[in-house]
Amino acid sequence: MFRLTVHGAHLLHRISAIWTFFLAFLLVADIVGRGAFGHPVPGTKEIVQNSIVMIVFLQLPLAIYSKGMLRTTLLIDVVPTFLQKTFKTIASLLACSLFLALVWGTLPSFLEALRIGEYEGEGSLRVPTWPVRGTIGVMSAVAVFVYAHMILLDWRGKTGVNNESYDNA
Repeated sequence: MFRLTVHGAHLLHRISAIWTFFLAFLLVADIVGRGAFGHPVPGTKEIVQNSIVMIVFLQLPLAIYSKGMLRTTLLIDVVPTFLQKTFKTIASLLACSLFLALVWGTLPSFLEALRIGEYEGEGSLRVPTWPVRGTIGVMSAVAVFVYAHMILLDWRGKTGVNNESYDNA
């Protein structure tokens, strides 16, 4: 199961990397179109602004597994292993509560955006907002699962408690 979840995190990361690569081409096309022809690519601002949020949330599971989330080890490095695991569990439970709050807070706005067909942008290209809101909600739920999975892995002794990456376990 662990390999499956980490492979899923890597897959989401690859999707976000490909998406970022696509956005780079879109931005270059917009700049060239604006400068050389006086016609930018319609909707570039809206596509980029919504894509950035989605890309960040797609990278969330791998960032958590690889211990890329912001944390400090000042205290955890000097206490016994049992306390290290306890502190990491508390931190992971706090992260779970944060991401559960994001799921709870995003669900109504996602459903409303889907129901009314909410969009951003005017003119020739209108970008729907429900995919962004849905991605935030779904990936926040995935983050809750990943943090809970990390707690389980720590207490089963499947990973190191210091700076060892989870994707090497």
